[in-house]
Amino acid sequence: MSTMLQSPAAGYQLRFRSLFHPGRCYAFPCDSGGRVYLDTLGEKLRNSYFFVRTVVGRDVASPEVCRAETQAD
Repeated sequence: MSTMLQSPAAGYQLRFRSLFHPGRCYAFPCDSGGRVYLDTLGEKLRNSYFFVRTVVGRDVASPEVCRAETQAD
C-alpha cells in the first residue's frame, strides 16, 4: 500500500488555545479533518507542533479545527 503526501487544504487551522492567556493560541495549517501534514511544515513549526501536543490539558486546550482567518490588503 502506498501513501500519497497530501498538503493541507488552504483555509483551515488546527488551533490549541492557551488555558491561561485568553486570546493566545498555537495554530497550524491543516485539512478540514484536522490533519496536520508534518512533511509540509518547516523545522521550527514542526517542533512547535510536537511541543504543543505534549502540553494539551496543562497549558493549552484540546485542539479545534477552525477556518483560517484571512487578512484584507
